[in-house]
Amino acid sequence: MRKVLLIVVLIPIFTALGWWYFRQRPMPAYSPAYREYAYITNGKSNTVTVIDLRSFQIAKTIKVGSEPTGAAANDKKNEIYVVNSASDNVSVIDAERNEVVATIGVHDRPYFISVSEDGKRAYVANSRSNNVSVIDLETRTVLSNVRVGIGPGLARVSPDGKTVVASNRGDGTVSLIDAEHLRLRATVAACAEPTDIAILPDSSKVFVACSGSAQVASIDLKNDKLLALLDVGKTPVNLALKPDGGELMVCNFDSDSISIIETTTNEVAGTYLIGTRPSRGVVTADNSRLYVSNFGSNTVAVYDIDQGKVIGVLPVGNSPDGLALSQNQNYLLVLDSESGDITVIQKRKPKTIEPSEYSLLTMIPAGVQPNNIVVKAFVLRHAAKR
Repeated sequence: MRKVLLIVVLIPIFTALGWWYFRQRPMPAYSPAYREYAYITNGKSNTVTVIDLRSFQIAKTIKVGSEPTGAAANDKKNEIYVVNSASDNVSVIDAERNEVVATIGVHDRPYFISVSEDGKRAYVANSRSNNVSVIDLETRTVLSNVRVGIGPGLARVSPDGKTVVASNRGDGTVSLIDAEHLRLRATVAACAEPTDIAILPDSSKVFVACSGSAQVASIDLKNDKLLALLDVGKTPVNLALKPDGGELMVCNFDSDSISIIETTTNEVAGTYLIGTRPSRGVVTADNSRLYVSNFGSNTVAVYDIDQGKVIGVLPVGNSPDGLALSQNQNYLLVLDSESGDITVIQKRKPKTIEPSEYSLLTMIPAGVQPNNIVVKAFVLRHAAKR
């Protein structure tokens, strides 16, 4: 109880000090055509909150479908895609205008969406229809609905665009879809309740978290076969891959720990306590830091990958879950699912280890039960006309 009261008292103080510090600093010299937004799906408000990351103010609240649960940005187009699980469709948001410009119907109970690196297709797993919808993002139409296993929760496309991996919670399998011919290529028996998916940058291998068996499955995408079942902590729910692909960080929700997997050798390098009920992780672009949201203790842990230890624990809002980094990596956005806000943490001095390195900048209100966050940075296509 004392710990909770201390956090409640300290958060407004840290927020005020961080915001004062931010206002004293000269603002970055943004180009007039530069935009950077965070998009937050609010599951019980049926809205998306748009935060301008140049000013850390709410830019807009956008009405979407029923119970939005997942969001993804298109790296090749200035568009955001929002999956609405209760209305069985996908809202297409024009990021330049921050307006819904199209709605694409899919099948029953979709949750997440994955966009190919070329920006031409998106893939949505429909958990009650036992299939994956393939969307042409140019025509905004569904090309095909590919049958997979029972209860697919997530479908993720490989970096080379050749394979779509679907994790089927209902039957403990992983479906591998041929993205060129839009057909099921293989079904791999994995482990209990497969959920999150991480594919290596070279598209050679996929790792799948199995929350029901405290394991991570390693699958060879060249030969479509199971390579190993790796024992981790209880209820692994999230996989955070280093950008270089060398290590995979596993959040073990019911073990209060993270496990680190060496992706080349398929070995668990170690499991370490990180905080109460870790739910999500994100690794910085330089492969040096892992940030973990501790859902059960209202904190974010800062883990130094090179040193192999936690170097900071930062108080945030209630039940932190989703995480995202700003384009310059200087701001960490933490989605607080119960308190309905976004905590913004500022990293002041890159590559140093000091108590002052991180500070709480501000807290921005979102909608009811925010559940996902994605950042989009871009330059306006028609800046001269605006």
